Amino acid sequence: MKSDGPLITVVVAVYNGGKTLKQCLDSIVSQTYGSIQLIVIDGGSTDDSVGIIRGMSEEFYYWTSESDKGIYNAWNKGLAKATGDWVCFIGADDYFVNANALANMAQALAQVPLAVNVAYGKIVLLGHEDEVLYEYGEPWERVAAKFKKTMCLPHPGLMHRRTAFLQHGEFDESFKIAADYDMLLRILQDGVAQFIPNLTVVAMRQGGVSSNPANTFLALSEVRSAQYKSGFIFPSMTWMLSWFRALLRLAMFRLLGERNARRILDWGRHMMGLPPYWTKIK
Repeated sequence: MKSDGPLITVVVAVYNGGKTLKQCLDSIVSQTYGSIQLIVIDGGSTDDSVGIIRGMSEEFYYWTSESDKGIYNAWNKGLAKATGDWVCFIGADDYFVNANALANMAQALAQVPLAVNVAYGKIVLLGHEDEVLYEYGEPWERVAAKFKKTMCLPHPGLMHRRTAFLQHGEFDESFKIAADYDMLLRILQDGVAQFIPNLTVVAMRQGGVSSNPANTFLALSEVRSAQYKSGFIFPSMTWMLSWFRALLRLAMFRLLGERNARRILDWGRHMMGLPPYWTKIK
């Protein structure tokens, strides 16, 4: 059933994500909002992901399973098929928090000025036992200046106008981690994003590659490359402090062992009034 309101394209990229894929897809096809276009791009999975996709394929606008060059290549494949007014991108580990998430988002999107190409709500970060860690996402007015120094927008909770990709190009596949940030820097170089208050959109599992401090350096390097590409020649103090903190975390992991380092890091978060994170992810 088609609903009055903008058509929202949801692009799901997956590779061997069978453990969580069905929950992700169920959260989309169970949405009460009717104007949803679901595109699933599988990277040639060898687990049961393709079987899950085939079993639900009648609910999809388009799906494919073939070898690809990573998540941004998959997203670009999805973009090539998308016809929605707005496009969002989620992974097989993510899911919409309730059946009304996109209906509530669509109601807000209908009020977004035509000049605004990015709108977003909050996301929920989950630990290794699927426990809620904390919500993430702040009003644009608070993060606009910070955004040009570091990625601080909750990408799974973002809606992009499809026309913005026609104006600014697709995801730069030379990036392995930060192509979403690079894209948003291009879109928001001279624009603004619109925060949708009181709306939590997606739950996002933490862990895996992101939980290893050594991988933080690749992420920070790509963030700096994206900034340089967008004309920010010199690194900000924020970026340099992030690099220093990454060095400190890596040293702690190597000298104290992973378990002790995670405990100390969360003790530090507690002293700053923040919820635990490092002991809750794997």
